[in-house]
This record gives sequence, structure tokens and C-alpha cells, in this order.
Amino acid sequence: MSPPAAPQPILPSRRSWPLHDGLASRAAEGAAAAERPAHALMARAGEAVARLALAVAPHAHGIHVCCGPGNNGGDGFVAARWLQAWGKPAAVSFIGTAAQLPTDARWAVQAARDAGVAITEGVPDRIEADLAIDALLGLGVARDLGGAVAGAVDRLNASDAVRLAVDLPSGLDGDTGAVWGRAVRAAHTLSLLTLKPGLFTAQGRDHAGRVWFDDLGVLAEPTTLELAGPETARALSPLRCHAQHKGSFGDVVVLGGAPGMVGAAVLAARAASAAGAGRVYLGLLAPTDAGWHDTRHPELMARAPEQLLLPATLAGATVVCGCGGGNAVRHALPAVLHHAARLLLDADALNALAADETLRRLLRARAARAHATLLTPHPLEAARWLGGATRDVQADRVEAARALAEMAACTVLLKGSGTVIASPGAVTAINPTGDARLGSAGSGDVLAGWAGGLWAACADYADAHAVAQAAAWLHGAAVDHAPASGALRASALIEAIQRAREACVASV
Repeated sequence: MSPPAAPQPILPSRRSWPLHDGLASRAAEGAAAAERPAHALMARAGEAVARLALAVAPHAHGIHVCCGPGNNGGDGFVAARWLQAWGKPAAVSFIGTAAQLPTDARWAVQAARDAGVAITEGVPDRIEADLAIDALLGLGVARDLGGAVAGAVDRLNASDAVRLAVDLPSGLDGDTGAVWGRAVRAAHTLSLLTLKPGLFTAQGRDHAGRVWFDDLGVLAEPTTLELAGPETARALSPLRCHAQHKGSFGDVVVLGGAPGMVGAAVLAARAASAAGAGRVYLGLLAPTDAGWHDTRHPELMARAPEQLLLPATLAGATVVCGCGGGNAVRHALPAVLHHAARLLLDADALNALAADETLRRLLRARAARAHATLLTPHPLEAARWLGGATRDVQADRVEAARALAEMAACTVLLKGSGTVIASPGAVTAINPTGDARLGSAGSGDVLAGWAGGLWAACADYADAHAVAQAAAWLHGAAVDHAPASGALRASALIEAIQRAREACVASV
């Protein structure tokens, strides 16, 4: 193994990272252990935990380590031994039976005892410490926590200590980010050997805190899942050549804005223009005066929807359909599905397709004609397609996005904490940027419009998957440096995305 290196912070996002689920992580661990001396991998993991503990709580006077009945607990015992050697003795609580531990963990317990580490059975009613290390459970949790482990999780969460989780916060599913009844809410999590997808989607971000990574000197096998970085967003933000003109950057047609929801379509159109589309046409489905125009953005060109539904117009444009579309959007969908060269379906367009098998057949037929499609559902919209409930989608967001992408034969951008981008045959991506400050009306319309404008401007070299990944990354990055509380209004979000793109390009 290479010499130990400092754990790396994963966020804020500066590069893409491969993600490994439990099956792939165990395979990597088994292969690495077979190539190394006995206990070497656990020895290095425990040392990494101890080093990070000192880094995140350098002035801690009291350290408490909660060790569970598996190899995660073994990492905790090794960490406690190192901390004691460095003059930071830790109190260790052990839930389990030493004789029943895996081989490496039994070695770790004995080595800690030989070093004089104080080990007690069970977790005290109150954890009094400046730093608490959660080494209770790692991979493999598959049911709601109970018994002594559940009590330990509750006591860790009730403690005022800075909480550092080893590999995963106990109770968090490493594959899905779902919580098994209860889970530790950590300030920091050190993911060991591989990065687990559950740390970055569903409930993962709320429970993991700041995520750190130590590969333990192991190069894991390639994977079909990644944590998106800024590379794609940067690649889709090229400098414009002097001789280019508005015709070089494509047309966007926005169809939406039923009565009472005109603002959704207007936001999408404004975002498409800001993202770089050469021309943006806005077809409002609400009855409006023929002379309507956006007084703040007169560059947007309003047209009657029937003008924009002409086959030649759709074939030459990137179409964003559904933002605030209401029931009226249903009538535009057959023409859009048949003729649009590049099509983004959002909101009410997705609901209309979910309820109509004929429309879904038209959608699937687009792939055979090499017409690209991007769906941008939130979890409820995805659940309608998949025939389940929102909780089913949220229970495994990666699998839900992949299933919908296969069902619809297109790219899917599943919105939410850790937005998932999935396409048939492509590496699935989890987006790490953004937070709940994007949870305001119109934010999704801005994302749809931005993706449409980016797609139009980059149509010659970017596919739907790349566009979705870049748009999601920038959409989230817009709030990563915004004020820490409150929502970001959708009307202000477009300019914030522009600033995020400028910062992304400048960071090369």
C-alpha cells in the first residue's frame, strides 16, 4: 500500500468521483484484503479515522468511540488505539461480543486492550464528550435498527459532541440514502476505500454532514455510477467564436403556461435565453392578447402555440414542453413527440404521458428515429410513471431513475436531494450541488429552461445526458454560495446560475 495520505473532502464539488454500492464495495474490500498482510486494511482504516478526528476536533478534551459488532467497530477500536498513542485517550463503548466478531475486528479489540484503551460494555445513558465517533454499523444494514444499537444511535444524536461517522452514519443505507428507522446525524463522515452513493442522495446529505474520503491505497474497479463534477458543465460552456451569430446557437420553443401558470413558461423561456440559445420562442397555452410580450425580456418572441407546432418549426428546434402546461398541454403533445428533434418534457407534460399509453408509445418511438428526449420529473411525477408512490421512488432514487430511463427509452433527470441523471447504456450520475434553498415555486421551470437553452446552444456536440448533468450541476451550484437561510426566488435564480457558470469556467 502507498503511504497514508490525508482524507480528501468531497464537497464542495471540484471533480467527478466513482461511486460504489455495497456489492461493489465488498468486492473491492475482499480483493484488497487478499493482496495485503493480515489486518493491514483495517489498520490503515482506523488510522485514517483517528487522523481525521484530530483534524475536525483538534482541541477535543473528551473523545468517545461507539463500536459495533462488525468490522466498522474494528475500525473504531484501531482509531481509539491511535488516539491514545497520540495523547488523546478515548472512552470506548462496545456493543457486541468479542468472540463473535469477524477476524479483523477481533484483532482490533485485542490490540486496543493490549494498548490499555478503556473499553466498556454498552453505551452510557449520556455521552459526555467533545467528539463522538460512530463506528457502530457500516455496510449491510437491511432492516430498521433496534435494541442496543438503536439506543446508541439515539444517544449519539442527543450528545452535544461533534459526531464523526466511520464509512457511513449508522442506520443510513449506503446504496440508497434511505434511513432504516433512525440514523446518526453526523457532522462529518469518512467514507473508506470507496465512496457510497447513499451519502449523496435521499436522506444521505442530511445525515452524513461533510463527507471525506480515504481510498486506503486501493484502486477499486470501474463502476456504472458517479458523483458528478464540474467537468461537463465546463465543457458545455465554450468560448464563442468571433464569427458566430444567433443562428449558431439554436432555437428553443417553450410550450406551457396554461391559465394561472403563465409564469412557469416565462421563467423557462428566460432561462433558455440566459443559457445561450440563439432565439427563444414562447408559446403560451393561456389565452393572451396577440401582442403580449415580456416587458423585462423583450428578446423573447411570443407566438401562438399553433404556429410553433408546425412540423418544420419543431424539427429545427429544442422544445421545452410542459412548464405550467395544465391540461391544455395534452393537445400539443402528439405533434411535439412526433416532430421535435430535441425534446425536454417537464411537469404537466410528464403527467399527461403518465396517464396515456398512446402518448408513451409515441415517446418510446422517438429513440428509434434518433430523436433525443430528456424527462425532468420530481419524485411524485416519477412515481406516476412507475406505478408506485413517492416513498417508493425516494427509497431507491438511483434505481427509480434507471427504471424510468429504460421504460421511456430516454434520459431522465430525477430531481431532489442528490438529483439523479440516468440514460440507457450510460454511467448514471448523482449531482452533488445545491440544497433545499432551491425548494421554491418556479425553480424546476428554470432548470428545464436552462437545460433547453444549453442543449440548443451545444446541439452539435452534446447529448441529452451531458446536458442534463451540466444543467443540474449549475442549477445547484447557484445556491452553494448563496445566503445560508431561506429560499432563492426563481426569478433571481437565473442570474445566480449565470454567476455559477462564470465561476465554473474561471476555475480551470
